[in-house]
Amino acid sequence: MPDPKYTKPWHGVLREAIEWHPTVDVNACIGCGTCVTGCSRMVYRYDFDNRKPVVADPLNCMVGCTTCANTCPTHAISFPSLDTVFQLEARPEVRHAIEDDLVARRDDLAWQDAVPHADRIINLKVAAMTQPGPHTLLLTLRPVSPADALCQFMAGQYLELLPPQSGWLSRAYSIGNAPRDDGSVELQVRRVAGGRMTEWLFDGVRVGDVIHARGPQGHFTFRSEPGTPLAFIAGGTGFAPVKAMIEQRLRLDPQRNIVLFWGVASAEDLYELDEIGGWAAQDATFRCTLAIERGALPSVLPAGTRADVGRLSDVIHSSGEPLAGCDVYIAGPPVMMPDVLDAVTTLGVERDRVVIDSFGV
Repeated sequence: MPDPKYTKPWHGVLREAIEWHPTVDVNACIGCGTCVTGCSRMVYRYDFDNRKPVVADPLNCMVGCTTCANTCPTHAISFPSLDTVFQLEARPEVRHAIEDDLVARRDDLAWQDAVPHADRIINLKVAAMTQPGPHTLLLTLRPVSPADALCQFMAGQYLELLPPQSGWLSRAYSIGNAPRDDGSVELQVRRVAGGRMTEWLFDGVRVGDVIHARGPQGHFTFRSEPGTPLAFIAGGTGFAPVKAMIEQRLRLDPQRNIVLFWGVASAEDLYELDEIGGWAAQDATFRCTLAIERGALPSVLPAGTRADVGRLSDVIHSSGEPLAGCDVYIAGPPVMMPDVLDAVTTLGVERDRVVIDSFGV
């Protein structure tokens, strides 16, 4: 019988609704018993007559755990794809349940020997808010005082916004511009249905409000040698750090041979076409391919830009762009990364020439 202490809801999701448990290939299994004795949750029992493990209580299995498969000497144990777990973790209600659990158990979980955080807290006033599409908010934030100015950050870094409710954790948003003399920054926010932070930013914040932030942080920064051809790949609002890096490159090193791929769900999410057109007008070597998963293509595109219907990875693969020899910078949600990486490596890009930003990672 499943043990109730192991089968309680996983971050608010009924355990019975999650397909996660081991499967044993009895032909490959040598009956060593490592999986049976190594699992503290009693997922397995041992058939002593046939010398084989039996998955007796699959609901006892910890969601995401693959220890038994990792230690099986004949690789006889398999699990569903980890995408099963990643898709659950992407759901707002799951993220909120994790956040609430952290906050509720703060006294038990906090690292008591923590040193003071090295990044300063800054105060930024909302100078402008525009909503170029139904799912995207552009925030322009200016420093409240000279001490809050962000003039020295590196393009590609991000800020942690500190929500007004003290019980929430901070959220990371990439800076969508190269450094400016006035220290202002632009953030590009994608609305998440049911998301606490995005609901506050879209519906609760007004021009003139002061937002507390920490940073800048992050290692998704430019590191290529002069003269190296560059490819930038963005998924959704992963366009923000890519935009900042391209903007800086065109300012400091024009005629660099830059190619951009930008993947969105639909054409209404293409909120920076004018900016892309300006880059093409500024640099004749710049070119852009848009990947639109569903719906119609834009009726008008900037010079140097083309658009195809399909997933970002498929459009990259079929683009014909000579990416071999490029340094590649990729920013976007974790779910897109495996297929995009496969596409660029198939086109001849060496893995050590790829720099990844998966929303703050």
